[in-house]
Amino acid sequence: MIDTHCHLDFNNYDDDREDVIKETIEGGVHRMINIGIDEKTSINSLELSEKYDNIFAAIGYHPHSASEFNKQVQDKLERLAQHPKAIAIGEIGLDYYRNYSPREDQINAFRRQIRLAADLELPIVVHIREAMEESLKILKEEKAYERGGVLHCFPGDYGDSQRALDMNLLVAFGGTMTFKNARALKVAEKVPLKQIILETDAPFLTPVPFRGKRNSPLYVHYVYKKLAEIKEIDFAELEKKIDKNAVSLFNLA
Repeated sequence: MIDTHCHLDFNNYDDDREDVIKETIEGGVHRMINIGIDEKTSINSLELSEKYDNIFAAIGYHPHSASEFNKQVQDKLERLAQHPKAIAIGEIGLDYYRNYSPREDQINAFRRQIRLAADLELPIVVHIREAMEESLKILKEEKAYERGGVLHCFPGDYGDSQRALDMNLLVAFGGTMTFKNARALKVAEKVPLKQIILETDAPFLTPVPFRGKRNSPLYVHYVYKKLAEIKEIDFAELEKKIDKNAVSLFNLA
């Protein structure tokens, strides 16, 4: 199993980070991608990747931090992305739900980071909330299909997933897929396996049966299990197919 999106550097793990990572690896999650949301967390992600063979890093500025994004920041990200274990640009995108950064700043940071990923020949990890149409429009205009990427914690419908597929983009499902009557559950039923990777977004979006508690990359097991159930496929076979998608997208071989 691979957790393609977690935030183990967050202070939620300050008291037991090493134990969580050890437990996760021993539990069968053999790779984790720790995702940056600004300069500090991008550096933290790289530091974790240096300490643990099983951890890789994504470098980027979340839309919440987009107002801080400028040429100096972009240059720093470019330098950080030269690290051998930096395997993606992310978490980037648009969040029109929180609007912690002005929309104009979000769009600017999103476009510039897609271009940076293209220059570095890296895939992108995209955050979208209440901004699907605008995000897909920008992804198409910026030719995101040339390098590929993933729509994290996929918030769209089946039609949106197919528009993403047309742009060489995968969709990622996490703990919300285990929630009763969740939209993600219904969408995942229809999306072809070749277009799916799985994640936790730990410490957030904890799956059933631990919903309400702190999430862990170990719990990606429950996401794999749920997808195997709805696809009516053997767990081991599903794991092999999903992990192959992640390895291919992020060049983890």
